Amino acid sequence: MPSVTRVVIIGGGPGGYEAALVARQLGGEVTLIDTDGLGGSAVLTDCVPSKTLIATAEVMTSVAESGELGIRFGSRNNTDAETAVHVDLAAVNARVLDLAARQSADITDRLIDKGVTIVRGRGRLAGPERVVAKTEDDVQVFEPDVVLVATGAHPRVLPDAVPDGERILTWTQVYALQELPEKLIVVGSGVTGAEFASAYDALGAEVVLVSSRDRVLPGEDADAAQVLEDVFARRGLTVLGKSRAESVVRDGDGVVVRLTDGREITGSHCLLAVGSIPNTSDIGLAGAGVTLDRGGFITVDKVSRTSARGIYAAGDCTGVMMLASVAAMQGRIAMWHALGDAVSPLDLKVVSGNVFTAPEIATVGMSQAQADVAMPKVATVQLPLQGNPRAKMQGLRDGFVKVFCLPVTGIVVGGVVVAPRASELIYPLTIAVSERLTVDQVAHSFTIYPSVSGSLAEAARQLHLHGADLVPKE
Repeated sequence: MPSVTRVVIIGGGPGGYEAALVARQLGGEVTLIDTDGLGGSAVLTDCVPSKTLIATAEVMTSVAESGELGIRFGSRNNTDAETAVHVDLAAVNARVLDLAARQSADITDRLIDKGVTIVRGRGRLAGPERVVAKTEDDVQVFEPDVVLVATGAHPRVLPDAVPDGERILTWTQVYALQELPEKLIVVGSGVTGAEFASAYDALGAEVVLVSSRDRVLPGEDADAAQVLEDVFARRGLTVLGKSRAESVVRDGDGVVVRLTDGREITGSHCLLAVGSIPNTSDIGLAGAGVTLDRGGFITVDKVSRTSARGIYAAGDCTGVMMLASVAAMQGRIAMWHALGDAVSPLDLKVVSGNVFTAPEIATVGMSQAQADVAMPKVATVQLPLQGNPRAKMQGLRDGFVKVFCLPVTGIVVGGVVVAPRASELIYPLTIAVSERLTVDQVAHSFTIYPSVSGSLAEAARQLHLHGADLVPKE
């Protein structure tokens, strides 16, 4: 039986380009077909741009809340930071787009250097063993041994809220703005909506967040979501809970958002953040025998196989935890499996995620909801950030660390960190969950004094003795 060598990848996002690198490393002849630019939406319109924008927002948050640290702006008689510091959104967005383009170029150069053939065009399946790429000049046909579909997803819009790219926007269109919105209405309170609401509030815009649920971030830890809502309220950001948008219309230089209960909200701009739709239509999946679920996402197993022999899928088009890190791992796993290398199935219990609001919310492993169901088989400790010495020095008071463990063995099974740079602080807990470390092992590791990470060790120490009986200390 001949060895598998010919690999065709449709889509150049994290799932696609990481798979290409692994396939080349294992000796595959790799062709990657891409339409919009290497890096996909993660690099060009989503993760990289949004987190670059948020980096500026983080600085503005630090400035706005620096009074406690004795920082003063302007003249000695002027202590209002807002009169001394403002954001040039045109400059911010120019930097955002330039950074995204450079990141895409770096990925392209790396793939070419590793010997990946890149085809600029639209790829589609033409049966179970054939891929067609339509380029500007011609049509290329491939007969690969292995196919990986990594076509991503695009923003969902409402039937009566059609984006115009000027006043009614999706998150892929906000980087064309040259001036800060006077009043931004964000529709959708999931991760994307919360992140942009937090960012634009910090940048100086008036923000109204329309949430169809009773709280923001309904899919995240409830305690963490409450901290964020409290911070939003303190900073003057308006959250309209249990409010569903029915339509959004342009009204001259503004917008009108009509809610299903008849209320109308006026603003200068509206950002739609109401989910994603997989890019799986019209690419020949059904004809190749690939099964889709009711939402149009490709059904895959834990090694990224679809229902069709030799066809794998990775990333947002599968709907499996729509994170760039998960997409990349799905792509790597697909190639390890297809090309006969050692492989471990995707384990979602060890995936860490982060919401880039201010403060950030990072999670890994078991959630509080799962822990509540498992009680008393799971012990929990939650320590407020305001009790941490380093946090006090930095003027930080919003947030906490929370650790879950099994009470008999002490094995760490999950955690939540709500704090500035929680995306960095969650890593020790991610290692603990992934490697099945005990709270004693975490507690016995040295931490810097003073440091915010010291609270992780303190939580582990408190879980040492009677984990199942512990009550969080205030």
